[in-house]
This record gives sequence, C-alpha cells and structure tokens, in this order.
Amino acid sequence: MTPQIEAFLEMMAVERDASPHTLAAYGRDLADAESALTSDGGLMQAPAEAVEAWFADLSRRGLSAATAARRRSSVRQFYRFALAEGWRTDDPSRRLDAPRQGRPLPRSLSRDEIDRLLAAAAARDAAAGLRLVALVELAYASGLRVSELLGLKVEAVRRDPAYLIVRGKGGKERLAPLNPAARTALKAWLTARDARRKPETPDSPWLFPSSGRSGHLTPRRFAQLLDEAAVAAGLDPARVSPHVLRHAFATHLLEGGADLRVVQTLLGHADIATTQIYTHVATDRLTQVVQQNHPLARDD
Repeated sequence: MTPQIEAFLEMMAVERDASPHTLAAYGRDLADAESALTSDGGLMQAPAEAVEAWFADLSRRGLSAATAARRRSSVRQFYRFALAEGWRTDDPSRRLDAPRQGRPLPRSLSRDEIDRLLAAAAARDAAAGLRLVALVELAYASGLRVSELLGLKVEAVRRDPAYLIVRGKGGKERLAPLNPAARTALKAWLTARDARRKPETPDSPWLFPSSGRSGHLTPRRFAQLLDEAAVAAGLDPARVSPHVLRHAFATHLLEGGADLRVVQTLLGHADIATTQIYTHVATDRLTQVVQQNHPLARDD
C-alpha cells in the first residue's frame, strides 16, 4: 500500500467517518488497481488509457458488475483526493463508465416462516435459545443491520426502552422502535445473561457478549446459528441470514400499508431509491394475494 493510498484512507476515516469495513474495501480495491497498474507507474502515474484498460479487464477476470462498480467508485474517489492534494493535475478515471447491473430483488421470509424460525430458536437449550430468540426478534422488529444489532450495548436495553437510538452508517443516528415481542424476548435474555455471569468477573458492555476478540457475537456466528434454526424449522438455510431478517422487516411493513418514507427512515437509508426495491417484493406478494383470493382472478 502506497503512502498516497494510506493518506486517502486516513482522510476517509477522519473526515467522512468511514467504517472499518468500508476502509478495508477501499484498501482492497486500490491495492488491486495499484498492482495492476505497476508497469504504468501505479495509480500516481498511470495514464487514462491504462486505468481504462484495468477497469475493462475486471469483467474478463470474472468480477461481478457490483464489485466492478465499487472498484470504479474507489478509484474515482482516490483520484479526486489526489487532485485536491496536488499530486496529479489530471483525473485518469473521468471516462470510466459505471457497469450496467441488474439489481436483484431482496430475499425475504413470509410471516409464517418467521414464526417457524422463532419457534425453532426457542427450542434450543436454555440460554442459547433465549439469546437466539432475542436476536431474531430484535432484527425483525427493528430492521437493524447486523453490525448495529451485534454492537448494541447492554445498558441501552436495561430499562426496557420502547425504542433504541442506533448509530448507523456515516455515524447518523436514528430511532429503532421495539415491539412488545422484542421487549419480552430482551427481558428473558437479560435475565439469562445476568445469571450466567460469574460474580467475580466484570460485566461485558455488550448485549450479546462473546469470548472472541471483538467481545461480542460475530456476524458469522449469528449466521451459523440462523442456519441451524432454519434447518430445525424446515426452511432452506440459503434463504435465511441476518440481512434477510432486515428485508422481512421492510417488506412486511410495506405489505401492511406503511409509508415508504417511514420505512426509509427506519432502515437508515440515505436515498429512498434504496428503499424502493422493497416495493417490488411487496407488490409481488399483493398480486399473489389478489390472484388467490379475488373471485374474478381464479380459474375455477
């Protein structure tokens, strides 16, 4: 990694409050471009033709349109920074066209499938079951991102709040309401969590503590627990993930008549276009309901 790339990442962290995951992605993207452009002097000296050839080669290497689009964004932002710093007098990425990509519809679960998943989670042994139920109820009730969910502090829920104050992407705060089922699940988990703690050890600050390096449950472990619960519930594990619970939250709200702007706020989306994809999922469900239940829609 060159000093210029390191300076760019530092700027993103300090001035734009980029998350560690975002910084890691930028670092990988820029390292790939720097390596590919080595014979042309790297990012700092490569002409526009070399940068365009690197970008065109991404699809031939089998990268998806989404990955290529992200790498284009990383390189373009780097060159804007390089121009501002006076390191370059031109922007060799200015002619890079965004790759066309079809946006897949988000996977979701039906309400019955959510109930089956919760039942399977509750059937696990004692505290493990209470923890998984609390995780699923919280994710489904509030639409939290998995990083937001697993990063919750225990003090945030000690007083049985009706909503959580969540710090999402870019450090932006939003309210995440909790329904009665989620609050009940949280109370049960807190009781079990406190009972498991040894009196001589200090309490973990995390709501879902773990012995791992982060100190709290990891997204990978949460996904594994969901896979196990899905199998027990008779669901395809490939259709179940922490993010699918967030999709189900949004889809079921829209099916119930919620305003799109409200769902955008609850999800913490900066652009309503990101939220609008859920309208397609909800529309498919509404069309299915009409076809199954409207007397003039049936063939019999």
